[in-house]
Amino acid sequence: MGDSKKYITAEELKKHNKREDLWISVQGKVYNVTDWIKQHPGGDIPILNLAGQEATDAFIAFHPGTAWKHLDNFFTGYYLQDYEVSEVSRDYRKLCVDFAKAGLFEKKGHGVMYSFCFIGFLLFLTFYGVIFSDSFLIHMLSGALLGLSWMQISYLGHDSGHYLIMTNKGFNKMVQIMSGNCLTGISIAWWKWTHNAHHVACNSLDYDPDLQHLPVFAVSSSLFKSLNSTFYGRELTFDSLAKFFVSYQHFTFYPIICVSRVNLFVQTLLLLFSRRKVPDRFLNILGIMVFWTWFPLLVFALPNWTERVLFVLTSFAVTGIQHVQFCLNHFAADVYVGQPKGNDWFEKQTAGTIDIDCSPQMDWFFGGLQFQLEHHLFPRLPRCQLRNVSPIVQELCKKHNLPYKSVSFFEANRWTIRTLRTAAMQARGLLWEAVNTHG
Repeated sequence: MGDSKKYITAEELKKHNKREDLWISVQGKVYNVTDWIKQHPGGDIPILNLAGQEATDAFIAFHPGTAWKHLDNFFTGYYLQDYEVSEVSRDYRKLCVDFAKAGLFEKKGHGVMYSFCFIGFLLFLTFYGVIFSDSFLIHMLSGALLGLSWMQISYLGHDSGHYLIMTNKGFNKMVQIMSGNCLTGISIAWWKWTHNAHHVACNSLDYDPDLQHLPVFAVSSSLFKSLNSTFYGRELTFDSLAKFFVSYQHFTFYPIICVSRVNLFVQTLLLLFSRRKVPDRFLNILGIMVFWTWFPLLVFALPNWTERVLFVLTSFAVTGIQHVQFCLNHFAADVYVGQPKGNDWFEKQTAGTIDIDCSPQMDWFFGGLQFQLEHHLFPRLPRCQLRNVSPIVQELCKKHNLPYKSVSFFEANRWTIRTLRTAAMQARGLLWEAVNTHG
């Protein structure tokens, strides 16, 4: 008997790449997810970024085994013609299966409980130092402890955004609102919106929002072409102001990072009060109101404006270490322009990430995200497992001659500043050219 299956080519699949007509392929079967993106828990951006493509590896990375049964609801009846799996993808998928069989995605350890206790202790010391001490040094130390607690809270919120850290989805959502909105003032809805897009389009200059920082920073001269941001739906304008800022970005990087939290507050408010569909908008706004109640009250418990300003700056600067870390993981890695491709998932993650080499005793400080490649390849993997799977990932990279970049925190800073300086020198040349041309 002949093959009775219906097939479409990859070129035909590419035609279905719009919001109103959106198909993807998973393991060679073609699915119509046009209506599903409206209710997709991970948002519409990740699916739109892979629209009209074979997206098996990305699907496996982000979804547990229980998600597969839902795909049949969207099956078009078509199969992808000449569907092939590369050796890299084959090995990657086998690893995912092996990890699932070993229960690694479910073995979360006691890290969540330890984090809760540590965060509670840090917040207790912060409030106690501000309210019950008259010492200037104690007040500044309290600010530093608040910044450290924000770092740990963010790691906890990050974990809860990728997998269940609680016993059910309801408690998990409560932790997300508490850790993100109530305690840090940064909306979990905003984080999911940007972070999921970042994972799918890792280091794409026009698709990854984590590299779109004009007019302040540019990690590549490709951004000088005023690319269109697919994520924000606007042009990333490289004008004379951007040229000026970027020309000195290797000097301004750390000072700006110290107050970059202000930008996250602004981005949160812009999203929550925008016309964009925001999941749990009311809960997110309520959580932000909680933060902007307790944080100003804590600051105004200090005796004078000098201490209040220094307290806020200290807390922002300390938590800025975490913002630096996130930049180190990607700024000096390879970048590209264009839509992410579903058939080179593993390769794009290895090219676009940098691990931070540190001792196990420092895992708590980096929140597991020093294993950036491991996290990008297996985003549902609990942080306590990332160090365990790192040697396996290194072996797979070696087998397929792919980069595995892991350097010290100091060296990663050097790489980042070198990347920023290179772009700065290129921008400075354009700036002086413009000055000489126009007088």
